[in-house]
Order: sequence, then structure tokens, then C-alpha cells
Amino acid sequence: MVSRTTRLNLSAAAASVAVALCLVGLKLWALSQTRSLSVAASLADSALDLLVSLVGLIGIAYAARPPDHDHAFGHTSAEDLTALGQALFLLITAITLAGVSLRRLLLPTPAALESEGAGIAVMAVSVLLTLGLILWQQRVARQTGNRVVAADSLHYISDLLPNLGAILALWVSARFGISQVDTIVGLIASTILLIGAIRIGNGAWNALMDRRADPALIARIETLIADHPGVLGFHDLRTRTAGSRTFIDFHIELDESLSLNEAHAIGAGLKHKILQTFPQTDVLIHKDPRPVPPGSELT
Repeated sequence: MVSRTTRLNLSAAAASVAVALCLVGLKLWALSQTRSLSVAASLADSALDLLVSLVGLIGIAYAARPPDHDHAFGHTSAEDLTALGQALFLLITAITLAGVSLRRLLLPTPAALESEGAGIAVMAVSVLLTLGLILWQQRVARQTGNRVVAADSLHYISDLLPNLGAILALWVSARFGISQVDTIVGLIASTILLIGAIRIGNGAWNALMDRRADPALIARIETLIADHPGVLGFHDLRTRTAGSRTFIDFHIELDESLSLNEAHAIGAGLKHKILQTFPQTDVLIHKDPRPVPPGSELT
């Protein structure tokens, strides 16, 4: 049976896909009517959103599956492979948009825009739909703590800027007959897309290459280990990320006089504490015996 938390997460992801699909359709029509580069930039962003939202929906559904015989560590690396594809798509889009913007900027006579009113109406609807989606995603993220939903919400918040930029460019063109603003918005949007491509691609590449987790997260884990009752020390802490999960393994040093049950209880308690603090982790703990000098006490 699907849990309420999973249902909420799936509803937020499905809403994201539906809104992105609607926005792509609206902006395709607006682009055909206005020939606006700022609308084209917003369309490219919405197309990427649709791809990201689909991956998020599949990822949430797929993440609910337990590891199987062939994938003992789960299937989360598929998220990183998909992210590399997204980064490539984003990079090509940014370069294409920048090239069109520069060519239009160098024209002796600025290219005129058309049907600005229709374009403004479409972009205004896009802003309202995006705001509604953000409110629902944030509500779900607060209730479930799902990081995929929270990250998707932040991504859509950043999408409001290109939409508002397109509205500004179309309004200036309609009110003052100045179309160069549209070209400038296109260049700014292509720069933002390029930065996003580099960020997404870099993160996915680092995950596929088993780069360690964020240093701040590692520091917090080290504190949890060092402060846990019964742990005399630890070593060989290793981390790696795969998609939205972080894999952690390390050795803890325990009093060699402890029984197997007592040593297991310490390790299980520590693992539970780490999983409570960082739910998106997979923890493996090795237990090493260590002599304790006579008269010393465990803390």
C-alpha cells in the first residue's frame, strides 16, 4: 500500500509535470505570435522544467522501490545520468539562444515584435500557474520533507524571473516601440541557462565519479559519531552520493570487553541517529575492538 507521504510527493511531482506541459503549449503559441526572444527563452526554460519534472516524478516513484538483487545499492544513479542529459540540452539551448540574440542585436534595424498583448497575457497566466504550483510544492515539502519536491519548488521560483522579463520586454515594445529590450532579456536568459547547465552537469559528474558528500554534512556526521555513547573513536569515514542519496560507511572503535549484543546495540543506535538526522542516507558501520586501559570509563 502506498503511504500518505508517497502520495503527497507524487501529487506534487504530477502537478509539476502538468503545469510544465501547459506552460510549454502556451509559450509555443505565444512565440509563434510575437517572435520574441524573451518568450523563446522562457519557452526553453519551461521545456527544461518539463524534462526535470518528468524525471522527478519517475525518481520519486522509482525511489519507493527497495534495492533488488542486481542493484543492491538502489537505482538512484539514474538521476545523475539523466541530469547529464539535461545539462547538455540546457547548454545547447543557451548557446543557440545567445547566437540568435547577438545576431538580432547586430541588425541595422531592430527586429519588430508582434502581438505583444497576446504574449503578455500568456506570460501573465504562466506566472500565476507557476505561483500556484510553488505554493502546493512548498506545502508538500513541509509535510513530507522530500528534497526532490523542495528542490523542484526552488527551481520554479527561479523561473519567475524569465517570465517577468518577457512581460517587461513585450510591454516596452508595445508601449514605446523599443524591441532591443527583448534582445537584452534573451542574452541575460541565455547566460542564466548556461550557468545552470554548468552547475547541473558538474553536480551529476561529481556524483557519477563518487565524489565525497558536502563537507558540511560530513562534519555533522563526524560530530554525531564522536558524541555517541560507547564510541571510543572512529576512522576510515567514507561518503559518496548517487542521485538524491548519500552513502556513508565508517569504522567505530568499541571496548573489546563488550558482548556482541552490547556492541550491536551501540552501532544500531548510532545508525538510527544518523538516519533520523539525514533521512536520505545509507549507513554502513564496521565495529573494531579497542583495549581500554584499566580504571578508565566509557563516556
